[in-house]
Amino acid sequence: MTSANVDRFNSEAAAWDSNPTVLQASHLAHQAILARLPGSEMTCTYDVLDLGCGTGLLSLPMASNVRSVTAVDAAEGMVAALNMKLSDPSCKVSNVRAVTVLLEHPDDPAIQTDPVTGTSEKPRRFDLVVSHLVLHHIPDLQAVLRTMFGCLKPGGRAMLTDFEDFGPEARKFHPEHKMEGVERHGIKRTEMEQLLKDVGFEDVKVERAFELDKAVETQPGSGELEDTLRFPFVICYGLKPEAK
Repeated sequence: MTSANVDRFNSEAAAWDSNPTVLQASHLAHQAILARLPGSEMTCTYDVLDLGCGTGLLSLPMASNVRSVTAVDAAEGMVAALNMKLSDPSCKVSNVRAVTVLLEHPDDPAIQTDPVTGTSEKPRRFDLVVSHLVLHHIPDLQAVLRTMFGCLKPGGRAMLTDFEDFGPEARKFHPEHKMEGVERHGIKRTEMEQLLKDVGFEDVKVERAFELDKAVETQPGSGELEDTLRFPFVICYGLKPEAK
């Protein structure tokens, strides 16, 4: 993720959860991931890595379904907002650990601490890697997918949600003044399928997960959000092969 992205998300962290579209997209992503996971008797043992966790809008709901969540974001402001939630006396979540790091290697010390026990495991690997609305900000998708692959246990899964590149109108997902740091206007299915396979994932699927109605600019750069456009979202799935 570029410095432009980090600066933007730091500045928006305090107001991030006040956007109903952001909340709805995160809820739908959570539901899409849960629908594709095994039953609770298995997922309750899962250690999850949420890459690009933001304020925890996916991490916190996931926490009730799994053993632990390690929530990672390069934007310090986003992680601070999540840590404020976790430290609130009314928060009953105790199995989430949030860290600020630009994760580029699966053995990064920042993700080695178990959120439940507080002990360090080297190397620490995960049953599931998730991300939501992160991929379109990543300059080198193959590099981040390779890191995700390395973070998984043999037999682990990646489930990544983002909006789809469905043509020229996909550009409207971001208003013009927020284009800096946007590396692509959505995910192209065939391209993403090939990238997942290239880094070693098996049983690869990139399929429609849900649709989201979002206010867009009436004219590019106008700043007036009056029109509504329906954006398709995909979930990108891959399985790390079992060790032979």
